[in-house]
Amino acid sequence: MHSGYWHLQTLWFALIGILWIGYFVLEGFDFGVGILLPFVGRTADDRRVLINTIGPVWDGNEVWLVTAGGATFAAFPGWYATLFSGFYIALFLILVALIVRGVAFEYRGKHDAPRWRRGWDTAIFVGSLLPALLWGVAFANIVHGVPIDRAGTFTGNLATLLNPYSLIGGLTSLVLFTFHGALYLRLKTDGQLADRARSAARPLSIASVVLVFAFLGWTYVNAVSAHDKGVVPGVIPISAVLLVAAAPFLVRAGRDGLAFLSTAVAIAFITATIFLNLYPRVLVSSTNSAYSLTIWSTSSSHYTLAVMSVVALVMTPIVLAYQGWTYYVFRHRIGHEGLPEVHLPKSFLSTSSPGHGGSRPRS
Repeated sequence: MHSGYWHLQTLWFALIGILWIGYFVLEGFDFGVGILLPFVGRTADDRRVLINTIGPVWDGNEVWLVTAGGATFAAFPGWYATLFSGFYIALFLILVALIVRGVAFEYRGKHDAPRWRRGWDTAIFVGSLLPALLWGVAFANIVHGVPIDRAGTFTGNLATLLNPYSLIGGLTSLVLFTFHGALYLRLKTDGQLADRARSAARPLSIASVVLVFAFLGWTYVNAVSAHDKGVVPGVIPISAVLLVAAAPFLVRAGRDGLAFLSTAVAIAFITATIFLNLYPRVLVSSTNSAYSLTIWSTSSSHYTLAVMSVVALVMTPIVLAYQGWTYYVFRHRIGHEGLPEVHLPKSFLSTSSPGHGGSRPRS
């Protein structure tokens, strides 16, 4: 039964979808850069440059995730409760990976020892790869369906989440984000680093086309078999496939900006396809379709949603303007020249081991 404030529930479902789109488009290339770090960056200075390309923006990009989680908790507490209890292990692994990744960005430059930096570079790689994979697994399960009983309780386990469809979803997000990151590096670096990024982008572009086509095709078949496709206009998933398919040709033609834009819009369309496929559900039950969670059965009160809407109306333009300004300020390419020295405090250097303190420290 639909409640009397369905328009606010629909509004917040749409806003949460937009927040996830923003997160995947922006954090997607962050993950891609981290995954490509050991492959494109062959020297310590190379890896330093690669990290500098996302240094000013990666933490701002994660704000989209925090906001999406907070909005879900406030607007749809029933959805949040079932999602975070049922997907606990997967989300815990993502959280740990993001924490380790953030610490690695801050600490890799605190010591100039090669072993120290290799360890943190590995942390950046793993901390980027795991979320890129597991976010795809999680969202594929949300739309495919998981065991939920009449009370809205998740009755499966971790193995339930590792089904063939969700694994395809995980591989799709992993490869597409990596490809997105390679194109970002083409725009933000020069010389050999840019050449290596292009070399990495070519095979990734082909793999992305195959996986996006397979994932969206399977999503359509899954929706048809469930006799419920939500409200997905066919032009959205078809456009996503076409945009990804165009990217390899744009890469070969040297149109890196257009290639990056095509993957960004494709990621947005794929995420929109998932949310539109869900609506008005928020989590599909594979036990019984009647047990699926919906925007009506999981939402907060009308007053809560109304207050949230006012706050969002005031704050969202400010946040978007600030983040846009950040990208504008740091829009230039980054190379090896001008890498600044960072002189560490004497108290830190005095605690360094004798074999590691003699070389010139860099951040």
